[in-house]
Formats: sequence, structure tokens, C-alpha cells
Amino acid sequence: MGTPETSREPCPDRILDDVGGAFGMGAVGGSAFHFLKGLYNSPKGDRLIGATQAVRLNAPRIGGSFAVWGGLFSTFDCTMVYVRQKEDPWNSIVAGAATGGFLAMRQGFAASARSAAFGGVLLALIEGAGIALNKFLSAQQPMPIMMDEVPLQTPENSDSNKPWFGGMFGGGKEEEKNTSDVKILESFDAPPVPNFEYK
Repeated sequence: MGTPETSREPCPDRILDDVGGAFGMGAVGGSAFHFLKGLYNSPKGDRLIGATQAVRLNAPRIGGSFAVWGGLFSTFDCTMVYVRQKEDPWNSIVAGAATGGFLAMRQGFAASARSAAFGGVLLALIEGAGIALNKFLSAQQPMPIMMDEVPLQTPENSDSNKPWFGGMFGGGKEEEKNTSDVKILESFDAPPVPNFEYK
């Protein structure tokens, strides 16, 4: 049903990879956001100092929050891969719901259930958009252009042996000889396509 993600690390290493990627994404995005917010909120003479101070105070916190979310999501995703023994979009949807519910657990059962539902719906929308985009892009691939076979030019069938005016003045029609040999090469067996299914 689902296609394996060949660009990602195998499951135990994926967790550390996702923690680092999520921290970097949160730190860079948080830096940009808080730099602009610090520029806007600081007094007129100290805008640059206020912006850099806002980045220093807030960007690591945002990066850490992203890293916690990414690590939990990856852990739940790998757990689902291990339990279900296959990799498909349902693993990500369940992992998103479990991550949302787990992070909101301290606020009570109702808040945890709401957060789990929100995480599941969000990941379902993301996975659905990814599947739709893949189908759209695979449908847009152009068909290969088929070229007709053109015989090779040999001295027997080249234009240099024909008269200049093509028999207009009584040269007669020559029988066209097709003496070019077309050799069909035997196709070699392609190597087998690797199978990426998790067993």
C-alpha cells in the first residue's frame, strides 16, 4: 500500500537523525521569528541589540521544543513499524496522535485527547497531501518519445550513386536495394530491483 521511504535512515538511527533535524529547524525558524519580533518591539535606538537578545533568549527554547516533538514522533513511528511490520502512512498518523497526546498528558485526560486528535488529523492531512502530490507528479511524467529506425548510410544506398536529376531525363528508375543489415542485439538481463520492505 505505502511506498518505502528510501531517503530516510533505518529505524533506530532515524530517531537521532530526526531529533537533530527538528532542533535545527526549530532553532533557525525561531531565530528568524524572534529576530523580527525583537526588531519590532525594541525601542528606536536599540533595535539591533533587542533583536539579538530576543534570539539568544528564545531560539534555543524553540529548538528544544521542536527536538522533543521530533524525537517522540520518531520513537512512536519506529514503534509502529516494529509492531505492524510494515511502513505506510498509518504509522505516521498514529505516531502524530500519540505524540500530541503524550505531550499534553500533564494537562489532564481531556486536553490530552484533544491534542491527540489534533495531532492525528494534522498528520493525516500531511500524509494525504504527500500521497496526492506523488500521484499528481507520477501522472504528469511525459511518455518516452519513440523514434523510427533509420537505416544506416552505406555506399550501396547512399545518395552519391544516384544521378543528379533523379532520372528526369531518361535515366530510368533504379530498383531500390535495401542491403543494409540491421542487427538486433540481444538484450541483457537487468539487475533485480531491490526490495525495501521491512521484514
